[in-house]
Amino acid sequence: MSPESLHGKHVVVLGLARQGKALARWLPEQGAQVTISDLRSADDLTDDIVQFAWQPVRFVLGSHPLELLNDCDLLCVSGGVPLSIPIVREALRRNIPVVNDAQLFLERCPAPVLGITGSAGKTTTTALVGAMCRAAGYTTWVGGNIGEVLLDVLDEISPDDRVVMELSSFQLELMTTSPGVAAVLNVTPNHLDRHGTMPAYIAAKSNIFLHQDHQQIAIFGLDDPNARSMSRHALGRVGYFSRVEAVPCGAYLHGDQLVVDGDCVPGNGQQVVCDRSAIKLRGQHNLLNVLAACAIAGAGGVPVDAMRAAIERFTGVDHRQEPVATIDGVLWVNDSIATAPERVLAALRSYDKPLVLLAGGRDKKLPWDELAALAVQTCRAVIAFGEFSEQVAAQVQQAQTRRADSALENVVVVENLDAAVYVAADLAQPGDVVLLSPGGTSYDAYVDFAARGQHFRDLVRALESARA
Repeated sequence: MSPESLHGKHVVVLGLARQGKALARWLPEQGAQVTISDLRSADDLTDDIVQFAWQPVRFVLGSHPLELLNDCDLLCVSGGVPLSIPIVREALRRNIPVVNDAQLFLERCPAPVLGITGSAGKTTTTALVGAMCRAAGYTTWVGGNIGEVLLDVLDEISPDDRVVMELSSFQLELMTTSPGVAAVLNVTPNHLDRHGTMPAYIAAKSNIFLHQDHQQIAIFGLDDPNARSMSRHALGRVGYFSRVEAVPCGAYLHGDQLVVDGDCVPGNGQQVVCDRSAIKLRGQHNLLNVLAACAIAGAGGVPVDAMRAAIERFTGVDHRQEPVATIDGVLWVNDSIATAPERVLAALRSYDKPLVLLAGGRDKKLPWDELAALAVQTCRAVIAFGEFSEQVAAQVQQAQTRRADSALENVVVVENLDAAVYVAADLAQPGDVVLLSPGGTSYDAYVDFAARGQHFRDLVRALESARA
């Protein structure tokens, strides 16, 4: 069924961040009348407002008044806007459709879409699937929760292309359309500050496959209990990926070889993709990410030789365990994208050298017990920074009291990342790894994790120049 025309409709967009700006560009091109509402003031948004000086866009700033709904045909919510705020609840009560940019894109995209979600690993997996599709010769578009907002390039996409889309729980909780290939990598506690409970978080993630038809394909992480359980509710064909057991359809590890098999990947029977030694990424979690990418890309029509070529060339994504510099024998690593304790755990397990961990940011109301317990075994020092630095330090210190064999020498609380880098430079010894892997969001000080990671890069390179 063709999506409803937006011509002549009054559309209210909440939030003028990355997704809101894309909507403000795209919606007028569809003939919609657009109102942008943001809690920030005109003074705070001067540069952004100038971008739309020649667009037929109206701004209501400083609040989200309910009067905006009086002549509203469609409410578009940017990813960072909670659905619990009064204007969204009132729109739902009035039966005004509430959507986001991802929904609008999926309804109109002419090409096959490979959608990927998960609590951890989705950015790396999405980037690698995109590389596999390109290696297979497809014109490939990668975006969604990462990269470009795909509405900006919708007019350039042709039916023979491939679209690889990272989808967050924030985007998915509104979705009533699913991509033709949908993947759930894993579901562990995350974003509970937004969703409140694990069942609500799982329900949001499930929308990536619940609206598929019987001919479409859903891929699940077999080794993750929640993802495996969710697979029972898939309506279409089901595939898996696993590091520990063979799967009837999908990708798995057989000895030291990555293998794809089954009718949801191109080719016949069991096919060896590559040896695990071909993977350039650190850690067992990245082995799972590569297996997931093989299963997802295979479901999207990518042959094994293209998977292999992409894996051999792939060195990771920005801000994910990214080496920045080696200074006086100390390796400085940017893992700013690690915004949950689970991702920090994966990073800590990836190194066999003493670590100086920079952790903090803004709390997501997630458990830190396991992370703190591992940190006191693997870290020479933990430097806590940002809005919930005191809580991070307290958790680590409590874990230290429970371990007589703790390797931890210092727990330091500082105000910001600048101070954290300064202290790390003083504490780190040759052979150590200084690891920015915060475990919290960046929103206490930065617009996103990428801005935090770039600031870390700049600080480290300044240190490198000073020590040269």
